[in-house]
Amino acid sequence: MQEDIAQVLVDAAAIQKKVKEMGAAISRDYAGKDLLVVGILRGAIIFLADLVREITIPLQLDFMAVSSYGTGTSTSGAVRILKDLEVPVEDKHLLIVEDIIDTGLTLKYLLENLQARQPLSVRACTILDKPERRLVDVHVDYSGFAIPDYFVVGYGLDYAQQYRHLPAICVLKPEVYSRKK
Repeated sequence: MQEDIAQVLVDAAAIQKKVKEMGAAISRDYAGKDLLVVGILRGAIIFLADLVREITIPLQLDFMAVSSYGTGTSTSGAVRILKDLEVPVEDKHLLIVEDIIDTGLTLKYLLENLQARQPLSVRACTILDKPERRLVDVHVDYSGFAIPDYFVVGYGLDYAQQYRHLPAICVLKPEVYSRKK
C-alpha cells in the first residue's frame, strides 16, 4: 500500500494538533447551546471521532450518508442522501462535519437541506479544504487544512473504499486511480 502513496501531505501529529485546536474553538463557540454534531459518512468518521473527543461541552451525535462520487475521482454533481438523520433538528444548533470540501456542491446541498428543517443554526466543519476547486460559494466555519488540488487519501478519505485507515493525509499516485478496475 505504501507504494501507492506519492507523499505524505499532512502527518498524524499535525492532524491531531489541528483537531485539538478545532475542538477547543467549537467548545467555546457552542458553550451553553444544544449542539447536534452531524457526521457525514463515511469519509468524516475518523476525523469526527477524534473531534468529538476534543469537544468539551455536551453534544448529540447523528450521521448522514450522501453520495456525489460513486467510485470515481471526480464529483458527479448530483448529491443523493443515502442515510438521513434520526434525531430531530428543531431547536438545535447543527454542526456538519465533513472530511473534505472540494467543489462545495455537497456542502451547499447539505446546508440548504438541513436549514430547511428549521434548526437554530447550521455551520460546517472540515479537516480539509480545496478552495481552488470550488464551483459554488459555501462558507466553512471550521477548517483544518487548505490543500492544493491533489487526490488525497488517509485519515478517513478513500479511493475505491481503500486507504481510509492511514493515519496521515497522503497524496495518491495518479497511476493508482487511473488504472482500470
